[in-house]
Amino acid sequence: MHVQTLIIGAGAAGLYCAAHAGPGVLVVDHARAAGKKIRISGGGRCNFTNIHARPEAYLCRNPHFVKSALKRHTATDFLALVDAHGIAWHEKTLGQLFCDKTAKDIVAMLLGLLQKNDAALWLQTEVGDITHDGTHFHVILHRDGKPTRVSAQNLVLASGGKSIPKMGATGLAYRIAEQFDLPQIETRAGLVPLTFPDGAMSPLAGTALPVRAQAARGPSFDEALLFTHRGLSGPAILQISSYWREGEDITVNLLPSSRDPAADLRALRKSAGAKSLATVLGGILPRKLVDALLGQWNLGGNIADMSDKALADLAARLTGWQLRPTGSEGYRTAEVTLGGIDTDALSSRTMEAKTMPGLFCIGECVDVTGWLGGYNFQWAWSSAHAAGTEIASRAV
Repeated sequence: MHVQTLIIGAGAAGLYCAAHAGPGVLVVDHARAAGKKIRISGGGRCNFTNIHARPEAYLCRNPHFVKSALKRHTATDFLALVDAHGIAWHEKTLGQLFCDKTAKDIVAMLLGLLQKNDAALWLQTEVGDITHDGTHFHVILHRDGKPTRVSAQNLVLASGGKSIPKMGATGLAYRIAEQFDLPQIETRAGLVPLTFPDGAMSPLAGTALPVRAQAARGPSFDEALLFTHRGLSGPAILQISSYWREGEDITVNLLPSSRDPAADLRALRKSAGAKSLATVLGGILPRKLVDALLGQWNLGGNIADMSDKALADLAARLTGWQLRPTGSEGYRTAEVTLGGIDTDALSSRTMEAKTMPGLFCIGECVDVTGWLGGYNFQWAWSSAHAAGTEIASRAV
């Protein structure tokens, strides 16, 4: 059979591209249902975009690459579509937009757009051999135990990265890109909990608090930190994990809201001098954490007994707590995949491969990774729109 456009991957990027790619579209996926990652995202309510989506919130070897797609299809544009479909939403925090009811509303909207464009969707379909004869792609698809040979003018890689393999991630897009000699940036897990030596954080497991966290490179993030049996998690840690590399320290400010921690500690010495240091700090930080830190730092006694210099040193420790993770939880729990298809091989306006006309790469398989909080969905929408509208314009 022949189609105008074959899209591999029925996730956010693939479905959205199908909605804009004009006539003759076939979307294929090996999963039983479309949009599996959409359905589980945001605790089942889908953090579908972020109103602050901007180029600075994305990691990419070429920081300018994302500008065109993000500018031409913004968070406001996608939100207008959500509103037009009557999907109720709310802003949770830091510009993060969620469905009021369920992530299934976003999936239903995308499937409706796909149907409106008369695009076909084949689920439980495996992708076999792919060739190109100079004008068309030829792909063997295995469906219901039978092979089908499909030829297509355009081939869109939208099958995601390697994160969360239990959801079906296989890295297929990377293998296809390699076949067509597209260069790739080393992949690794992003937006992922960090691990520490066995048992190092176990006594604090379940403890959470607001912090300012920062890796050796990259920006700092003011969000929550969560201690786990294996290490550190929570939004602040997930954010900096994308910037962290093995062998490097991370820095955690346990008093992010204090403008002058040393002065605050001196004020506490004056108002509660008769109390132990553990008790005083336990009033502003989780007590289990306080006990662990004071034991590690060999500090005790009453706060009244501490000099200005001792309090200044303590403030520096609390605001610059340095830790060295041993690793991360890996793709098993990572929300995204860092690296991927090198953007230098793609047009930033259309997402088309420069050396293979008709081959488009969109979404997570590209070397573009956003911050936590709806940024990666916005990249899926923006990159899919760029590719889809370009394909549609050629069909006219």
